[in-house]
Amino acid sequence: MTAVLDHLAHLVSFNTESQRSNLPLIDDLEGWFRAQGIAVHRFFNEAGNKATLVATVGPMVDGGIVLSGHTDVVPVEGQNWTTDPFKLRVDNGRAYGRGAVDMKGFLALGMTLLPEMQKSGLKVPVHLMFSYDEELTCLGVVDAIAAFGSTMPRPRAAIVGEPTNLEVADAHKSVFTFRTEVTGFACHSSKPMLGANAVSGAAELIRVLDQLAEEERAKGDPTGRFDPPYGTVHVGNVRGGTARNIVPKSCIFEWEVRGVPATDEMGVARRLETYAQEKMLPRLRATGQTASVNTICDVQVPGLKPDTGSVAETMALRLAGRNKTITVPYGTEAGHFQAAGIPTVVCGPGSINQAHQPDEYIEVAELERGVDFVRKLIGELSR
Repeated sequence: MTAVLDHLAHLVSFNTESQRSNLPLIDDLEGWFRAQGIAVHRFFNEAGNKATLVATVGPMVDGGIVLSGHTDVVPVEGQNWTTDPFKLRVDNGRAYGRGAVDMKGFLALGMTLLPEMQKSGLKVPVHLMFSYDEELTCLGVVDAIAAFGSTMPRPRAAIVGEPTNLEVADAHKSVFTFRTEVTGFACHSSKPMLGANAVSGAAELIRVLDQLAEEERAKGDPTGRFDPPYGTVHVGNVRGGTARNIVPKSCIFEWEVRGVPATDEMGVARRLETYAQEKMLPRLRATGQTASVNTICDVQVPGLKPDTGSVAETMALRLAGRNKTITVPYGTEAGHFQAAGIPTVVCGPGSINQAHQPDEYIEVAELERGVDFVRKLIGELSR
Protein backbone atom coordinates (compact mmCIF):
# COMPACT_ATOMS: atom_id res chain seq x y z
CA MET A 1 0.00 0.00 0.00
CA THR A 2 3.01 2.29 0.07
CA ALA A 3 2.46 3.55 -3.49
CA VAL A 4 -1.20 4.53 -3.06
CA LEU A 5 -0.47 6.25 0.24
CA ASP A 6 2.44 8.12 -1.35
CA HIS A 7 0.19 9.35 -4.18
CA LEU A 8 -2.54 10.27 -1.71
CA ALA A 9 -0.06 12.17 0.45
CA HIS A 10 1.10 14.10 -2.62
CA LEU A 11 -2.47 15.00 -3.63
CA VAL A 12 -3.42 16.04 -0.09
CA SER A 13 -0.35 18.29 0.15
CA PHE A 14 -1.94 20.68 -2.37
CA ASN A 15 -4.41 23.05 -0.74
CA THR A 16 -7.26 22.88 -3.23
CA GLU A 17 -10.01 24.33 -1.06
CA SER A 18 -12.95 25.16 -3.28
CA GLN A 19 -12.43 28.93 -3.07
CA ARG A 20 -8.83 28.58 -4.29
CA SER A 21 -7.27 27.81 -7.66
CA ASN A 22 -6.45 24.16 -8.32
CA LEU A 23 -3.90 25.00 -11.02
CA PRO A 24 -0.79 24.20 -8.93
CA LEU A 25 -2.06 20.64 -8.57
CA ILE A 26 -3.21 20.42 -12.20
CA ASP A 27 0.18 21.68 -13.40
CA ASP A 28 1.89 19.07 -11.26
CA LEU A 29 -0.37 16.25 -12.51
CA GLU A 30 0.00 17.23 -16.13
CA GLY A 31 3.77 17.22 -15.84
CA TRP A 32 3.70 13.84 -14.11
CA PHE A 33 1.43 12.20 -16.69
CA ARG A 34 3.39 13.65 -19.62
CA ALA A 35 6.58 12.27 -18.09
CA GLN A 36 4.94 8.83 -18.23
CA GLY A 37 4.07 9.32 -21.91
CA ILE A 38 0.34 9.83 -21.24
CA ALA A 39 -1.85 12.09 -23.37
CA VAL A 40 -3.60 14.82 -21.38
CA HIS A 41 -6.25 17.44 -22.09
CA ARG A 42 -6.97 20.50 -19.98
CA PHE A 43 -10.30 22.34 -19.69
CA PHE A 44 -10.24 25.76 -18.00
CA ASN A 45 -13.06 27.59 -16.27
CA GLU A 46 -14.14 30.97 -17.62
CA ALA A 47 -11.83 32.87 -15.27
CA GLY A 48 -8.86 30.70 -16.24
CA ASN A 49 -7.88 30.03 -12.63
CA LYS A 50 -9.16 26.44 -12.39
CA ALA A 51 -9.07 23.48 -14.72
CA THR A 52 -10.12 19.89 -15.24
CA LEU A 53 -7.46 17.47 -16.43
CA VAL A 54 -8.18 14.30 -18.39
CA ALA A 55 -5.36 11.76 -18.78
CA THR A 56 -6.11 9.04 -21.32
CA VAL A 57 -4.25 5.76 -20.82
CA GLY A 58 -4.33 3.22 -23.64
CA PRO A 59 -5.37 3.36 -27.29
CA MET A 60 -7.19 6.42 -28.60
CA VAL A 61 -10.38 4.58 -29.50
CA ASP A 62 -14.01 4.80 -28.43
CA GLY A 63 -15.45 2.46 -25.83
CA GLY A 64 -13.24 3.20 -22.83
CA ILE A 65 -14.11 3.90 -19.21
CA VAL A 66 -13.94 7.20 -17.32
CA LEU A 67 -12.76 7.21 -13.72
CA SER A 68 -13.77 10.66 -12.50
CA GLY A 69 -12.99 12.49 -9.29
CA HIS A 70 -12.82 16.11 -8.15
CA THR A 71 -9.67 17.85 -6.96
CA ASP A 72 -11.40 20.54 -4.90
CA VAL A 73 -12.02 20.08 -1.19
CA VAL A 74 -14.13 21.90 1.39
CA PRO A 75 -12.46 24.56 3.57
CA VAL A 76 -10.78 23.70 6.88
CA GLU A 77 -11.38 27.12 8.46
CA GLY A 78 -13.19 26.85 11.76
CA GLN A 79 -12.52 23.13 12.09
CA ASN A 80 -10.48 21.72 14.96
CA TRP A 81 -7.89 19.51 13.27
CA THR A 82 -5.50 17.45 15.38
CA THR A 83 -2.67 17.88 12.87
CA ASP A 84 -1.96 19.77 9.63
CA PRO A 85 -4.91 18.95 7.30
CA PHE A 86 -2.66 19.19 4.24
CA LYS A 87 -0.11 16.69 5.48
CA LEU A 88 -1.28 13.09 5.29
CA ARG A 89 -1.10 11.27 8.61
CA VAL A 90 -1.44 7.48 8.72
CA ASP A 91 -2.38 6.13 12.12
CA ASN A 92 -4.10 2.94 13.29
CA GLY A 93 -5.21 1.91 9.81
CA ARG A 94 -6.54 5.32 8.83
CA ALA A 95 -5.13 7.97 6.50
CA TYR A 96 -6.02 11.46 7.73
CA GLY A 97 -6.04 14.63 5.62
CA ARG A 98 -8.35 17.08 3.91
CA GLY A 99 -9.70 15.33 0.84
CA ALA A 100 -8.43 11.91 1.91
CA VAL A 101 -11.88 10.39 1.44
CA ASP A 102 -13.61 13.14 -0.55
CA MET A 103 -12.12 12.33 -2.90
CA LYS A 104 -8.39 12.29 -3.44
CA GLY A 105 -8.29 8.69 -2.24
CA PHE A 106 -10.10 7.66 -5.41
CA LEU A 107 -7.81 9.83 -7.57
CA ALA A 108 -4.77 8.13 -6.04
CA LEU A 109 -6.01 4.73 -7.22
CA GLY A 110 -5.63 5.51 -10.92
CA MET A 111 -2.24 7.11 -10.39
CA THR A 112 -1.02 4.10 -8.42
CA LEU A 113 -2.10 1.61 -11.07
CA LEU A 114 -0.91 3.63 -14.06
CA PRO A 115 2.13 1.35 -14.61
CA GLU A 116 -0.15 -1.70 -14.68
CA MET A 117 -2.45 0.01 -17.16
CA GLN A 118 0.50 0.75 -19.42
CA LYS A 119 1.79 -2.83 -19.29
CA SER A 120 -1.55 -4.63 -19.53
CA GLY A 121 -2.29 -4.12 -23.20
CA LEU A 122 -5.54 -2.20 -22.77
CA LYS A 123 -7.88 -2.73 -25.72
CA VAL A 124 -9.82 0.45 -24.88
CA PRO A 125 -8.66 3.44 -22.85
CA VAL A 126 -9.06 4.45 -19.24
CA HIS A 127 -9.79 8.18 -18.95
CA LEU A 128 -8.64 9.54 -15.58
CA MET A 129 -10.53 12.78 -14.93
CA PHE A 130 -9.47 15.32 -12.27
CA SER A 131 -12.18 17.98 -12.05
CA TYR A 132 -12.73 21.30 -10.25
CA ASP A 133 -15.63 22.98 -8.42
CA GLU A 134 -17.59 19.86 -7.51
CA GLU A 135 -18.07 21.25 -4.03
CA LEU A 136 -19.48 24.49 -5.48
CA THR A 137 -21.35 23.89 -8.74
CA CYS A 138 -20.48 20.46 -10.20
CA LEU A 139 -19.80 22.29 -13.47
CA GLY A 140 -16.10 21.45 -13.69
CA VAL A 141 -16.77 18.29 -15.72
CA VAL A 142 -19.12 19.81 -18.31
CA ASP A 143 -16.58 21.00 -20.91
CA ALA A 144 -14.55 17.81 -20.59
CA ILE A 145 -17.65 15.66 -21.08
CA ALA A 146 -18.55 17.67 -24.18
CA ALA A 147 -15.12 16.90 -25.64
CA PHE A 148 -15.70 13.14 -25.52
CA GLY A 149 -16.45 12.05 -29.06
CA SER A 150 -14.73 15.10 -30.59
CA THR A 151 -11.23 15.91 -29.35
CA MET A 152 -11.18 12.79 -27.16
CA PRO A 153 -12.53 9.27 -27.76
CA ARG A 154 -16.06 8.69 -26.53
CA PRO A 155 -16.27 6.33 -23.52
CA ARG A 156 -18.93 3.69 -23.06
CA ALA A 157 -19.33 4.26 -19.31
CA ALA A 158 -18.19 6.39 -16.39
CA ILE A 159 -17.56 5.71 -12.72
CA VAL A 160 -17.62 8.72 -10.40
CA GLY A 161 -15.57 7.74 -7.36
CA GLU A 162 -17.37 9.53 -4.52
CA PRO A 163 -17.10 7.54 -1.27
CA THR A 164 -19.71 4.75 -1.21
CA ASN A 165 -17.68 2.05 0.60
CA LEU A 166 -17.39 0.62 -2.91
CA GLU A 167 -21.08 -0.04 -3.11
CA VAL A 168 -22.59 0.84 -6.49
CA ALA A 169 -24.94 3.84 -6.47
CA ASP A 170 -27.17 4.30 -9.48
CA ALA A 171 -29.32 7.15 -8.16
CA HIS A 172 -29.13 10.44 -6.34
CA LYS A 173 -31.22 13.58 -6.13
CA SER A 174 -30.74 16.72 -8.17
CA VAL A 175 -29.56 19.92 -6.49
CA PHE A 176 -30.78 23.27 -7.85
CA THR A 177 -29.82 26.37 -5.86
CA PHE A 178 -31.45 29.79 -6.19
CA ARG A 179 -30.94 33.33 -4.97
CA THR A 180 -34.00 35.60 -4.74
CA GLU A 181 -33.64 39.36 -4.16
CA VAL A 182 -36.60 41.49 -3.18
CA THR A 183 -36.07 45.22 -3.75
CA GLY A 184 -38.34 47.73 -2.04
CA PHE A 185 -38.01 51.35 -0.95
CA ALA A 186 -36.37 52.59 2.26
CA CYS A 187 -37.89 55.17 4.59
CA HIS A 188 -38.13 56.02 8.29
CA SER A 189 -39.92 53.30 10.20
CA SER A 190 -42.20 55.86 11.86
CA LYS A 191 -43.94 56.26 8.50
CA PRO A 192 -43.78 52.83 6.84
CA MET A 193 -46.50 53.82 4.36
CA LEU A 194 -43.87 55.91 2.58
CA GLY A 195 -41.74 52.87 1.78
CA ALA A 196 -41.91 49.30 0.54
CA ASN A 197 -40.68 46.68 3.02
CA ALA A 198 -38.43 44.20 1.22
CA VAL A 199 -38.06 41.96 4.28
CA SER A 200 -41.83 41.59 4.56
CA GLY A 201 -42.00 40.74 0.87
CA ALA A 202 -39.25 38.14 1.25
CA ALA A 203 -40.99 36.63 4.27
CA GLU A 204 -44.14 36.21 2.23
CA LEU A 205 -42.25 34.47 -0.54
CA ILE A 206 -40.51 32.19 1.96
CA ARG A 207 -43.93 31.15 3.25
CA VAL A 208 -44.85 30.27 -0.33
CA LEU A 209 -41.74 28.11 -0.62
CA ASP A 210 -42.75 26.34 2.58
CA GLN A 211 -46.12 25.59 0.96
CA LEU A 212 -44.43 24.31 -2.19
CA ALA A 213 -42.21 22.11 0.00
CA GLU A 214 -45.33 20.55 1.49
CA GLU A 215 -46.68 19.90 -2.02
CA GLU A 216 -43.46 18.10 -2.96
CA ARG A 217 -43.69 16.05 0.21
CA ALA A 218 -47.27 15.07 -0.65
CA LYS A 219 -46.27 14.01 -4.18
CA GLY A 220 -43.75 11.57 -2.75
CA ASP A 221 -41.27 9.54 -4.78
CA PRO A 222 -42.77 7.00 -7.21
CA THR A 223 -39.45 5.13 -7.43
CA GLY A 224 -39.24 4.48 -3.69
CA ARG A 225 -35.47 4.95 -3.88
CA PHE A 226 -34.77 8.15 -1.95
CA ASP A 227 -34.47 9.27 1.67
CA PRO A 228 -36.43 11.35 2.39
CA PRO A 229 -38.88 9.84 -0.13
CA TYR A 230 -39.81 13.12 -1.83
CA GLY A 231 -38.29 16.24 -3.34
CA THR A 232 -37.33 18.94 -0.84
CA VAL A 233 -37.47 22.75 -0.91
CA HIS A 234 -35.32 24.51 1.67
CA VAL A 235 -34.44 28.13 2.51
CA GLY A 236 -30.95 28.26 3.98
CA ASN A 237 -29.95 31.91 4.23
CA VAL A 238 -31.77 35.25 4.65
CA ARG A 239 -30.20 38.69 4.91
CA GLY A 240 -31.84 42.10 4.61
CA GLY A 241 -32.30 45.55 6.06
CA THR A 242 -29.85 47.96 7.63
CA ALA A 243 -31.37 49.00 10.97
CA ARG A 244 -34.44 48.42 13.14
CA ASN A 245 -35.80 51.89 12.44
CA ILE A 246 -35.41 51.84 8.64
CA VAL A 247 -37.94 50.20 6.36
CA PRO A 248 -35.64 47.80 4.47
CA LYS A 249 -34.92 48.40 0.81
CA SER A 250 -33.42 44.98 0.08
CA CYS A 251 -33.70 41.39 1.25
CA ILE A 252 -31.97 38.37 -0.28
CA PHE A 253 -32.69 34.75 0.50
CA GLU A 254 -30.93 31.66 -0.79
CA TRP A 255 -32.81 28.43 -1.28
CA GLU A 256 -32.58 25.05 -2.96
CA VAL A 257 -34.60 22.25 -4.48
CA ARG A 258 -33.34 18.67 -4.15
CA GLY A 259 -35.37 16.69 -6.60
CA VAL A 260 -36.39 13.09 -7.14
CA PRO A 261 -36.78 12.02 -10.80
CA ALA A 262 -40.36 13.38 -10.96
CA THR A 263 -39.47 16.82 -9.55
CA ASP A 264 -39.71 19.90 -11.78
CA GLU A 265 -37.02 21.98 -10.09
CA MET A 266 -37.34 25.03 -12.34
CA GLY A 267 -41.11 24.73 -12.06
CA VAL A 268 -40.82 25.55 -8.36
CA ALA A 269 -38.97 28.77 -9.26
CA ARG A 270 -41.57 29.64 -11.89
CA ARG A 271 -44.42 29.22 -9.40
CA LEU A 272 -42.61 31.47 -6.92
CA GLU A 273 -42.19 34.09 -9.63
CA THR A 274 -45.86 33.87 -10.60
CA TYR A 275 -46.94 34.37 -7.00
CA ALA A 276 -44.55 37.32 -6.63
CA GLN A 277 -45.88 39.09 -9.71
CA GLU A 278 -49.57 38.40 -9.07
CA LYS A 279 -49.83 38.57 -5.27
CA MET A 280 -46.82 39.88 -3.38
CA LEU A 281 -45.60 42.78 -5.54
CA PRO A 282 -49.01 44.48 -5.86
CA ARG A 283 -49.17 44.62 -2.05
CA LEU A 284 -45.60 45.89 -1.79
CA ARG A 285 -46.33 48.60 -4.38
CA ALA A 286 -49.51 49.71 -2.65
CA THR A 287 -47.48 52.37 -0.84
CA GLY A 288 -46.88 54.04 -4.19
CA GLN A 289 -43.23 52.97 -4.41
CA THR A 290 -41.49 50.72 -6.88
CA ALA A 291 -40.62 47.17 -5.92
CA SER A 292 -39.19 44.16 -7.74
CA VAL A 293 -38.25 40.51 -7.36
CA ASN A 294 -35.39 38.78 -9.15
CA THR A 295 -34.59 35.07 -8.82
CA ILE A 296 -31.36 33.62 -10.21
CA CYS A 297 -30.55 29.91 -10.47
CA ASP A 298 -26.92 29.64 -9.36
CA VAL A 299 -26.37 25.90 -9.63
CA GLN A 300 -28.03 23.08 -11.52
CA VAL A 301 -26.75 19.63 -10.54
CA PRO A 302 -28.81 17.06 -12.42
CA GLY A 303 -29.91 14.00 -10.54
CA LEU A 304 -28.65 10.52 -11.34
CA LYS A 305 -31.56 8.42 -12.50
CA PRO A 306 -31.65 4.63 -12.10
CA ASP A 307 -30.61 2.95 -15.37
CA THR A 308 -31.13 -0.71 -14.63
CA GLY A 309 -28.93 -3.03 -16.64
CA SER A 310 -26.70 -0.28 -18.04
CA VAL A 311 -23.13 -1.15 -18.95
CA ALA A 312 -21.90 1.05 -16.09
CA GLU A 313 -24.10 -0.68 -13.53
CA THR A 314 -23.41 -4.26 -14.59
CA MET A 315 -19.67 -3.65 -14.87
CA ALA A 316 -19.36 -1.88 -11.51
CA LEU A 317 -21.44 -4.50 -9.70
CA ARG A 318 -19.20 -7.20 -11.12
CA LEU A 319 -15.97 -5.42 -10.23
CA ALA A 320 -17.16 -4.55 -6.72
CA GLY A 321 -18.60 -8.00 -6.04
CA ARG A 322 -22.07 -6.59 -5.33
CA ASN A 323 -25.48 -7.91 -6.31
CA LYS A 324 -27.57 -4.75 -5.89
CA THR A 325 -27.32 -0.99 -6.26
CA ILE A 326 -27.88 1.73 -3.68
CA THR A 327 -29.07 5.33 -3.64
CA VAL A 328 -26.89 8.08 -2.12
CA PRO A 329 -28.31 11.21 -0.44
CA TYR A 330 -25.77 13.68 -1.83
CA GLY A 331 -25.33 15.21 -5.28
CA THR A 332 -22.42 14.38 -7.59
CA GLU A 333 -21.10 15.09 -11.07
CA ALA A 334 -22.57 11.79 -12.29
CA GLY A 335 -25.79 13.38 -13.56
CA HIS A 336 -23.80 15.45 -16.08
CA PHE A 337 -22.28 12.29 -17.57
CA GLN A 338 -25.68 10.61 -17.74
CA ALA A 339 -27.26 13.70 -19.32
CA ALA A 340 -24.61 13.47 -22.06
CA GLY A 341 -25.64 9.89 -22.81
CA ILE A 342 -22.78 8.20 -20.95
CA PRO A 343 -24.04 5.43 -18.59
CA THR A 344 -22.73 6.31 -15.14
CA VAL A 345 -22.63 5.06 -11.57
CA VAL A 346 -21.12 6.37 -8.36
CA CYS A 347 -18.67 4.00 -6.69
CA GLY A 348 -15.60 4.77 -4.63
CA PRO A 349 -13.68 3.81 -1.50
CA GLY A 350 -14.39 5.18 1.95
CA SER A 351 -17.45 6.51 3.74
CA ILE A 352 -19.21 9.81 3.13
CA ASN A 353 -19.62 10.00 6.92
CA GLN A 354 -15.95 11.02 7.17
CA ALA A 355 -16.20 13.71 4.49
CA HIS A 356 -16.19 17.44 5.34
CA GLN A 357 -15.22 16.68 8.95
CA PRO A 358 -12.18 17.79 10.97
CA ASP A 359 -9.65 14.95 10.91
CA GLU A 360 -11.20 13.61 7.72
CA TYR A 361 -9.89 10.13 6.97
CA ILE A 362 -10.14 7.07 4.78
CA GLU A 363 -9.54 3.54 6.00
CA VAL A 364 -6.37 2.06 4.50
CA ALA A 365 -8.34 -1.17 3.99
CA GLU A 366 -10.76 0.80 1.80
CA LEU A 367 -7.87 2.00 -0.35
CA GLU A 368 -6.71 -1.60 -0.67
CA ARG A 369 -10.17 -2.62 -1.85
CA GLY A 370 -10.16 0.32 -4.26
CA VAL A 371 -6.87 -0.83 -5.76
CA ASP A 372 -8.39 -4.28 -6.25
CA PHE A 373 -11.45 -2.73 -7.94
CA VAL A 374 -9.37 -0.76 -10.46
CA ARG A 375 -7.03 -3.70 -11.01
CA LYS A 376 -10.04 -5.86 -11.97
CA LEU A 377 -11.17 -3.12 -14.35
CA ILE A 378 -7.76 -3.11 -16.02
CA GLY A 379 -8.00 -6.86 -16.45
CA GLU A 380 -11.40 -6.65 -18.11
CA LEU A 381 -10.32 -3.87 -20.48
CA SER A 382 -7.21 -5.82 -21.47
CA ARG A 383 -9.05 -8.93 -22.60
